[in-house]
Amino acid sequence: MATFNENFNSHLEFWIGPKDPRVRGWLLLDNYLPTFALTVLYLLIVWVGPKYMKNRPPFSCRGLLLIYNVGLTLLSLYMFWELASAAWHGSYNLYCQNTHSAPEADIKVMKALWWYYFSKLIEFMDTFFFILRKNNHQITFLHIYHHATMFNIWWFVVNWIPCGHSFFGATINSFVHIVMYLYYGLSSIPAMRPYLWWKKYLTQLQLVQFLLTVVQSSSAVIWPCGFPIRWTCFQISYMFTLIILFTNFYFQAYKKRIVSSKEHQNGSSATTGHANGTENYAHKKLRVD
Repeated sequence: MATFNENFNSHLEFWIGPKDPRVRGWLLLDNYLPTFALTVLYLLIVWVGPKYMKNRPPFSCRGLLLIYNVGLTLLSLYMFWELASAAWHGSYNLYCQNTHSAPEADIKVMKALWWYYFSKLIEFMDTFFFILRKNNHQITFLHIYHHATMFNIWWFVVNWIPCGHSFFGATINSFVHIVMYLYYGLSSIPAMRPYLWWKKYLTQLQLVQFLLTVVQSSSAVIWPCGFPIRWTCFQISYMFTLIILFTNFYFQAYKKRIVSSKEHQNGSSATTGHANGTENYAHKKLRVD
């Protein structure tokens, strides 16, 4: 196993470049195999779970959901504060920031980004709760794609570019997660649900974060500072996949609902999504980044 790991790492470093030595020895980072294996296990549970639950009653999980969402809200708040304060005190440049110009801030950012990477493993629980509650309609391609890829992408990020320009996407995403997990924490309390009118704005907020990340990443290409351009190009490409998928979800969930509602008011035979006890697409929770 050690030989396999050494050969794998040497091939990665040949194609990508040397890992950042400052994160050597950190939990889960030296060897890619655990991250890969956990992702495969996640996908296996996504495939087998709904089959296992098919003829079984759904679990409520209300108490666990409240604890889980509050916990992730607090973790997101911690990561946002650590990243934002480190970048501020380290005088990080929003246009382009390399990985070796602010030693104390860089170390603080690296530690926060490790937690950010690890949080992507914790967030696999989003899907597991869907399976246990038999909310299989929420396990969409977008949901699985986002969860599986983020955990793996950030293994590479924290190993090769664990600070500098990498901070921005994680910082803004942590802020979005504060809002998102707070919403879902509150929604697990029945008495709070009538007051949660702002669900659709979560998707808009997510789309704004992707656009901001594209702009910020593009600035490092236009005004380079020593941060690896190939990584910023990859991030831009990945953000565009999320923009396309999230835009499609937003259209399906909200715009079509408006059109359907207008057709119904005009006397057409279109339903608003409650025929035969089915749930309107716009009311399905999408738990992604």
